[in-house]
Formats: sequence, C-alpha cells, structure tokens
Amino acid sequence: MTTSSDLSRFDAIDLDSLIAEASLQTRVDRKYVLTRDSARQVVARFDDATRILDTEGIRSFRYESVYFDTPDLLSFRMAAQPRRRRFKLRTRTYLDSQAAFLELKTRGARSATVKERVEYAAGERTVLSDLARSYAAEGLHAVGIAEERADDLGSRLTTTYRRATFVAPDGSARCTLDTELRWVDVEGTTLLTPRLLVIETKSGSAASAFDRALWRAGHRPVNISKYATGLAALHPDLPRNRWARLLRGPFADAIRHHPNRQKETPCATAA
Repeated sequence: MTTSSDLSRFDAIDLDSLIAEASLQTRVDRKYVLTRDSARQVVARFDDATRILDTEGIRSFRYESVYFDTPDLLSFRMAAQPRRRRFKLRTRTYLDSQAAFLELKTRGARSATVKERVEYAAGERTVLSDLARSYAAEGLHAVGIAEERADDLGSRLTTTYRRATFVAPDGSARCTLDTELRWVDVEGTTLLTPRLLVIETKSGSAASAFDRALWRAGHRPVNISKYATGLAALHPDLPRNRWARLLRGPFADAIRHHPNRQKETPCATAA
C-alpha cells in the first residue's frame, strides 16, 4: 500500500470536521481494485490541498464488518443478478476505538446509495438484537421485501481491513483506501489479498477529482462488493458472473485458507 510517508504530506482533518463537511450519506460510490504500487502512484497525483482523516496521529485505521443475510443469501443474490433495488446489512466496528454501528445500505431506482446507521454494542456485533431486526425490517420494506425476512437474517461473512480516508479540498468528495483485506465465512474459511487494495470514491452524481486522478492513471471503476465478491470467491458454487473478471484477474493470486487444511491454496483454483 501507500506508506506513512505517502500520507504525511496531506493536512489532517479530524472526524467531527469530516462528518460536518463531507458526510455524504446519500451519494454515488465508485470502486477500483489496484495493486499497492499502482495505488501509491495514484495517491501521488492527489491535490496537495487534499486532507486525510487523522486521529491522534493515526491515519490508517482498523475496521471490521460483519454482514448479515438470509439462509438463501437474499442480499447476495440481489447483488449478483443484479437488481436495481437491493440492500446490505452489517455491523461496522472501528477496532481502534471499539465504536460500533449497525448499518443498512439500500440502493434505489436512480442507483444512488443511501446508508443509515445507528450505534451498536461492540460486544454484540456478530448478532442481531430484536431492535436491530425491527430496524432491518423497515429497510427491507422500503425496497419491496417482506418485513418478515428480517427474522431470517444471520451473520454470513466477516471482513477486516485497514482504511485511510481522504477528503477533497472543498469537502465535496471522499476517497478511501482499504488494505490488508481479509474475509472469513461462518465456517472459518479465510480469503486474503495481500497484493491488492480497494479504493472507493464517494461524491455526488458528478465524478470527483479522485476519480479523475484514477482515470488519468488508466484505472476504471469495477463491480466489487466486499460482501458479495468475497463470498463468491470463497464459494465457487455461488453465482459469480458479475465478478468473474475480478476473480480471474486481480483476485487470481488471492489466498484461501481452509480451517481443516494445513496448506493455503490460491483462489485462482476456484475461479
């Protein structure tokens, strides 16, 4: 990934200021998969007035997300088809501070992503409380899914990674860089992508300066979901056409570790 020296040239922005200036809860997301070296070159192109999230000198933070889905993987399959309207439910924990939230992401008819979240107990982040199920039921209803399906939701996949967050000089856009990506399913099977990182830009309908820097370097947005793509990589029997190019390409060198085996095997053997 980018090194600490790559990040040090940017001025700091604290979390409160970031939320005030660039919360972007309703936004258009664009995602890119890059190698570490490519990401370093892109970050070097960022405007010098770009700011980076900084908390007491820390600029790369540890995240954990636990994704919830039905036994028939409704959320996954809605992403795999794909459908214009879909949902994703997860807990997100900031491991450095142990702050946790329950997040519901929905996508509407105009492809704009809406994310809502409420505080959650970090110690309960792998399970859904009754209140959380009620919260999920309301979200499912909003995208045309029977509220009763919320009763079927259970944890299906956990991801961990490190994230650096950049803010455009005028606060109109954000860009996140995720490294040290790790996926673990409910059976304990693990996927690692040590050579890759995921960049995500968040802005209004217009492309941001972050996107333009990526485009000038030859990178284009890709269809990737940490939940759905990770689950497809771990389970080749699931629908995977939407992410086939990624799974055959950048993810081909990923490492999949089975808890009941002694050796790690390349993900490409299943792609």
